[in-house]
Amino acid sequence: METRILVVEDDVEIADSLIRGLSEEGYLVEHAPDGDTARVALLDLNWDLIVLDWWLPGPDGLVLLKRFRQSGGESPVLFLTARDAVSDRVRGLDGGADDYLCKPFSFEELLARVRALVRRGGHGTGGVLKYGDVRVDAIAGRAERAGKALDLTPKEQALLVYFLRHPGQVLTRTRIYDHVWDESFDGLSNTLEVHVKELRRKLESQNGTRLIHTLRGRGYLFGESPRGPEGMP
Repeated sequence: METRILVVEDDVEIADSLIRGLSEEGYLVEHAPDGDTARVALLDLNWDLIVLDWWLPGPDGLVLLKRFRQSGGESPVLFLTARDAVSDRVRGLDGGADDYLCKPFSFEELLARVRALVRRGGHGTGGVLKYGDVRVDAIAGRAERAGKALDLTPKEQALLVYFLRHPGQVLTRTRIYDHVWDESFDGLSNTLEVHVKELRRKLESQNGTRLIHTLRGRGYLFGESPRGPEGMP
């Protein structure tokens, strides 16, 4: 399984350098350019590593880090900042960071710290996927929301697992069908719609907020409610 790294950095030049360098090392890298985008991305608790800048538009890195830890996030976090005072380093580590790197830094040093943190791990998914209050143990075949078990069919669980692996992404019907049903989508079958409707019902049976959103003409999105006229509850 690929190692997933979330880079939270608003400086375009630094972000591009990190994304390019880490991708060349074989990591699967996703980028959040500000605090609001990062807040959504961090609802996915299954990152193998988070590279987090302190100063960000919107919620800053320290606020995001504390919220992530409070929500149960255990992924290793490498904190990046131009603040090099001992008191600032202490605040970052006490806030939940696993390591601390001051700007400017060499990519070689950052890469060494990334390798060490990835080896050390933290959240130990082991087949467990989380998003908000939804949790699936794919190996044990258990799914729950807000601590309450969900009675899912094998196909519904496979669908939920696929959604959990791609939170916040627009997933076309063809893409979902190809991965969950392992066969080509003929464009006529309503099998996917039926399964999504039933999975949505079960996820919301305990008065939970809607997580599976239909986007007209585009597909589905799992996560926070999309904004704009194309989003349909």
